[in-house]
This record gives sequence, C-alpha cells and structure tokens, in this order.
Amino acid sequence: MTTVSERPTPTSVAGIILLLGALVAVGPLTIDMYLPALPAIVDDLGTTEALVQFTLTGTLLGLGLGQLLIGPLSDVAGRRRPLLAGLALHVAASLLSVVAWDIWVLGALRVLQGVGAAAATVVAMAVVRDLFDGRAAATAISRLMLVMGAAPILAPTLGSAVLLAGSWRWVFGALAVLGAALIVLAAAALPETLPSQRRRHAGTVQVWRAYRPLLGDGRFVLLALVTGLAFGAIFSYVAGSSFVLQQQFGLDEQQFGLVFGASAFALIGGAQLNPPLLRRFGSQAIAGGALATVVASGVVMTALQVAGAGGLAGFVVPVLCMLAGGALVVPNTTALALSRHGEAAGTAAAVVGAIQFSLGALVAPAVGMLGNDGTATATAMTGSAVAGGIALAAIAVQDRAKTTAGLSRKKSGLPSSQRPAAVEQV
Repeated sequence: MTTVSERPTPTSVAGIILLLGALVAVGPLTIDMYLPALPAIVDDLGTTEALVQFTLTGTLLGLGLGQLLIGPLSDVAGRRRPLLAGLALHVAASLLSVVAWDIWVLGALRVLQGVGAAAATVVAMAVVRDLFDGRAAATAISRLMLVMGAAPILAPTLGSAVLLAGSWRWVFGALAVLGAALIVLAAAALPETLPSQRRRHAGTVQVWRAYRPLLGDGRFVLLALVTGLAFGAIFSYVAGSSFVLQQQFGLDEQQFGLVFGASAFALIGGAQLNPPLLRRFGSQAIAGGALATVVASGVVMTALQVAGAGGLAGFVVPVLCMLAGGALVVPNTTALALSRHGEAAGTAAAVVGAIQFSLGALVAPAVGMLGNDGTATATAMTGSAVAGGIALAAIAVQDRAKTTAGLSRKKSGLPSSQRPAAVEQV
C-alpha cells in the first residue's frame, strides 16, 4: 500500500485528481444512467411515475446517509479500506437490481447502491482535504466538478445505448461492471493519504461524537446548507428531466440523452470558470454572485413555463444558466466548509455530502408531486435556489455583524486582545 506522507508533486497531483475524478463519477453515473429508462420501468414493473421517481430519491438518501457512516470510519481506518468496501457494496446492489421483480425491491437496492457510491464521494473529498488547503482545495474540487459534469454527459447516452441492446435491467449490469473496474483501479493506484498518526484512535461512541463540534458550528452548517440547496436545484432537474423532455416536449430516448448532455456541459463550463475567478475573488464572493444568477434564471424559467411560452428553448436555456451557476456555488461553499475542520476532514466531508444528497432527496420528489412538467421542475429548482440564497445571506449578515463589532471595539479603545476578530476568513 502506498502512503502519501508529504505534499504530492505536480505530476502525482494530476494522477490523483484523475483517479479521484473517476471515483466521484460513480455517484452521477449511478443516478443518471437509468434516467432514459424511467418510462420503461413504469411499464415493465406496472407501477407509477411517482414511485419510479422515488427510486431516485432512494439513491440520493443512500448517498447522503452512507456518507455519514463512511466519513467517520475513514478518519479512523484510513481512506482506502472504507472506499473498497463501499465499492463492493455498490457492485453487489447493482447485480441484484438486474433481477429486481417489483418497484419496492428496486427502491431498496437503489438505497444500497447509493450507500456504496457514497464511499467513493466522501473519500474523494476527504483526500482533497488531506492534500490541499484554501484556494488550492477549491481549485481541486473544481477539477472534480469537471468529471461530475462529464459523467452526466456520458450517463444518459450510455444508458440509451444499453437500452438499444437490451432492457433497463442491462443498465444495472453495466453499473456492476463499472464498480468492479473501479475496485481494481483504486486498489492498485490510490495512495493512503491519512497516515496512522493523523487518524482518530477512538471507539465507536467517540467517533460519532465527532459530529457534535461540526453541527455546533453554525457557519459550517450554513455553508453545507447552501451547497445542499444548490444540489437540490440540480437534482430537481435530474428528477424531472426525463418526463419533461420525453413526454412534454416529445423527445425520444436518444434525443433526451443529447439534451441532457448539453446540460452537463453547462456544469463543466461553470466548474472550469472557477479557477480563474479564484485568482481575483474570494470563494464566498464567487458563490454569492453565482447563486444570484441561479435565482434570476430560475425566475425567468418559471415565468416562461407558467405562461407556456418559449417552447423547448424556454426550458433548456434557463436550465443551462442555473446549472452553470450551481457548478460555481458547490466547489466554493464546499471548500469553505471543509476548511473549518481540517482535523476531521472525512467527517466534515460526510456532513457536507449527507446534507447535499438528503436535500436533493427531499426536493426531487416535489417535481413529481407538482405534476412532472416544466412548471413543476422550474418551481422546485427555483425554490431550492432561493432557499440557498437565504442561507448564504445569513452568513453575510453574520460577517457584517462581526465587522461592525470589531470596528466598535476599536473605536472604544479596548485592547486588541479583547476585540473579536472581524470577518472570519475560511
């Protein structure tokens, strides 16, 4: 087993980022590969659209809850062993999904798939925190967002190709093959980035107590909420896209894959815009501007859908703007949150990830309950973005209050040791 004990060289950084990118792709591929098959699953299992969408919700819940379990374990046992165990679970659940006989069994297996995929996500983020700090961490996460954007481009297209050759069950067979390949790759090439001297040597109860200081840190929780609500907007689109694009706008499975791929290009563009912006602006400022763009685009999309105007372009163009903005919000707020608790990077990454996917799981079903059309998708996306804006505004209010208090203390002539810090930079 290879252990990284020092900062990696530029060459090894590139290799590690590529490997981490392959791992974070597991989640998007697990979520998105079966999207073109949702209408077929409804017919084959004799169920409803809403119940099929709840299999997506199950995956998101598994991704969220799995991170809460695996994050602390990765701070105790290192990064590699929890990762490999999670990928093995993902493979097993994928194989069983191939023979799922009703929607409830499929839903339960999708939860297990999500738990397995969570290992890849949380370990990848923890490794970033092990190796990078501050803006370097935000830049590294932006590179991972490139892969997370590319994965949805490939996922529906790959799913559509699989559907040309076989039934929706073959999609889960393909996911099993992918997971097995990643087990081999990770076992051979992923270094252990958490040396034994930096691990938490504690019992189970003490490990779970690690969540207490994180959840007691109001700023950390708010940053995680902003990230999660940005994800909620994205997952609202994921949940409704197949029904809106195929049923409302009449696209076939292959056309759906192409349009969904264009949406993923927006994620890539936003993520890759982040590193140059970080050279001029702080992460919080970038997140604020991007979130304002997301909200404005959502308002436009909602108005167009309610009015029945704009056709396919009136739905897709605002979505592209919202996804590009979300790709700027997520890496910056994630990096800001993780920078506050470097001593427990795995646990902190787990909390952030759990909030992301749990909020996504809560918001996504709203699309089905509201009608599975363009108006429902626009409403859910915009509502999630507005809630994220409120959380980010609360952070700005806290910063302003601290700055004002610091200036007041300075004018009063109190010694600096008695003055509170101004704006906390994280």
